[in-house]
Amino acid sequence: MMAHPLHGRRIVITRPPHKAADFAARLRSLGAEPVLLPTIRIQPPGDPAPLDDALRRLDRYDWLIVTSANAVPQLWARLAALGLDPARLNWPDVAAIGPATAQALAERGVPPALVPAEHIAEALFVALRDRVSLPGLRVLLPQGNLARPVLAGLLREAGARVDAVVAYETVRPAGAGELPAPVDAVTFTSASTAQNFADLFDDPRAATVGAAVVCIGPVTAAAVRELGLPVHAVADPYTIDGLIDALCQLFERDHAP
Repeated sequence: MMAHPLHGRRIVITRPPHKAADFAARLRSLGAEPVLLPTIRIQPPGDPAPLDDALRRLDRYDWLIVTSANAVPQLWARLAALGLDPARLNWPDVAAIGPATAQALAERGVPPALVPAEHIAEALFVALRDRVSLPGLRVLLPQGNLARPVLAGLLREAGARVDAVVAYETVRPAGAGELPAPVDAVTFTSASTAQNFADLFDDPRAATVGAAVVCIGPVTAAAVRELGLPVHAVADPYTIDGLIDALCQLFERDHAP
């Protein structure tokens, strides 16, 4: 019986620890050796006041758009801090950027009404535009401090009234480690994981020599290339499942006769 293409492969995971566990377990189940190198940490916003104000008046919005699963626990933490019961709130329609975010919302009793087929901000905008009239639409957009401004910009250009508030902050963890050698692949799941990875090394390109660089989607891949790193594969769909499939296909090609 042929070994699985990931068997024995050392795969670097740059996600924060709370997001890395499932990915690492999946890799282990396929015979790979996950190497945890968290390059980002998710923390509550330094100033939660704008988010708190929006949550207190949630019923004034037509849509709540969540563009990262990282925002979901932070939203619920602020609701708890404010003494607001999510089950009693008058929720607006909810859109999620992708399946992981949709699942995080659904697990808390708020299944999204809209999830775009392609899990990027531009596709979410198109999906919402095709569903509702945007002029005058009131939108709450809780995001990370490093979120791309593209979605808010597109919505505002189309006439929507958007409150973009910081729901969480992405920071580099203290004492981030260094890349152990050798590894077979380095995975990036956001632009910030890539940027902080690059900041760890005097020469990040040299640090990845001999390793495949695999990204969760095109936005992350573009950020990686801007840092001067190669991109050997991009997940499609833009999920952890897609990332694992991209790794498998990459190493299958390497060993094809």
